[in-house]
Amino acid sequence: MQGKGEFGLTQVQDITSPMTAMEKRATVSLASIYALRMLGLFMLLPVLSLFTEQMPGSTPKLVGLTMGIYGLTQAILQIPFGLLSDRFSRKTVIVIGLILFVVGSVWAALATDIYGVLIGRALQGCGAISAAVMALLADLTQEVHRTKAMATIGASIGVSFGVAITLGPIIADHFGIAGIFWMIAVLAALAILVILFVVPNPEKITTHRDAEYIPSELGSVIKNADLLRLNYGIFALHLILMASFVVVPLLMRDAGLQGGSHWLVYLPVLVTSMAMIIPFVIIAEKKRQMKKVFIGAIATLVIANVGFVLLHGELIGLIACLWIFFCGFNLLEATLPSLISKTAPGDLKGTAMGIYSSAQFLGAFLGGGAGGWLYGEFGAAAVFMFSAGVAASWIVIALFMSPPRYWANLLLPLQAVKPERGEEFSKALLAINGIEEVRLHFEENAAYLKVDNQQLDKNQLGIFLKQWQ
Repeated sequence: MQGKGEFGLTQVQDITSPMTAMEKRATVSLASIYALRMLGLFMLLPVLSLFTEQMPGSTPKLVGLTMGIYGLTQAILQIPFGLLSDRFSRKTVIVIGLILFVVGSVWAALATDIYGVLIGRALQGCGAISAAVMALLADLTQEVHRTKAMATIGASIGVSFGVAITLGPIIADHFGIAGIFWMIAVLAALAILVILFVVPNPEKITTHRDAEYIPSELGSVIKNADLLRLNYGIFALHLILMASFVVVPLLMRDAGLQGGSHWLVYLPVLVTSMAMIIPFVIIAEKKRQMKKVFIGAIATLVIANVGFVLLHGELIGLIACLWIFFCGFNLLEATLPSLISKTAPGDLKGTAMGIYSSAQFLGAFLGGGAGGWLYGEFGAAAVFMFSAGVAASWIVIALFMSPPRYWANLLLPLQAVKPERGEEFSKALLAINGIEEVRLHFEENAAYLKVDNQQLDKNQLGIFLKQWQ
């Protein structure tokens, strides 16, 4: 954008305008990279324990560790990969990560014992490209469209989860676990082609505080008690998910449902649980009852896991508890990123999301390890009792969270504002109805705003900005 569109009335109008063709291409192509990568990974979730249990050298501990080890290498490497992408070509870092992912998938596909699959899963996790992809997306989108682009990627991950958890049992039944790993390798190779030949090249690499981890801001995020509570939440959620899926597929098989038919459970459970949560998402966001809905969803996890303890020996009981579980899980998976976005200051959002993602992967690692150990030592009931206890601890922590502020993030370029007038500019912006927070970063030419969309007067904002051209 040039001239008046850089920081005038047309900039405000662009908030609700469509993306440019290049932005759409960048968003769709990068979302497809996420989808291709996550599709394969999610296909393993409902079948990995079923197949690795039968491999030479397998023990419940090793099965759980194999499921979770991917999360450990992701948690360790995703922030370093993102920082490397700031120093070198974004695409180069992403391609290197995808190559590691392919190597790990092929290694696991060729494995003849549990240790080979374990190493392959660890190598898969070394392809930690999430932060680099989000940074590239920020380079390729205007400030006013970035939130929309990020939401598109988030939606692609959700769709991938639903499709993959249904397809996984079908593909594994026909081609075995090696077949899924080969498919993952092929999907990752396709993602490499997309990044090389479809994703546009950015004009320049720029740091974006709303999308990237900023090391100097770590202390500010760590000191934020509400962000820490949310980080514990995503840690607990994925710990519970991974621990549960160490044993749920095995229990359904032992209850008489063969692995190839498990999709007959997952498909209706996922579809109906997603439909069930829609009214609660509306209540949380539109009616501004987020905290009540949030705590209720955590309580649903407790109920589901207590039900698993009591009913895990019966197929109908397992299915019923699985449905309750996914009602809570899907609702929390949808609301947690929204809460992070609402809670973190606009110029700390990228750092907050980086720590949040690391907590998520660490939870998956510990959930797999703990689930496998508990199952081997004490049986399935112990896994669910442990999960219920983790969820209960999360309720206690969530009770003390501050009621969320229903503020959205808005970014504006700063080319038309001189640094010496920054304080004057900020005070004038804050005087506009609906603008709650302003943070200026002249080194990035960006103004990070928190706004209440129900109160924001865009006409007033447009007139104001026109005066600052």
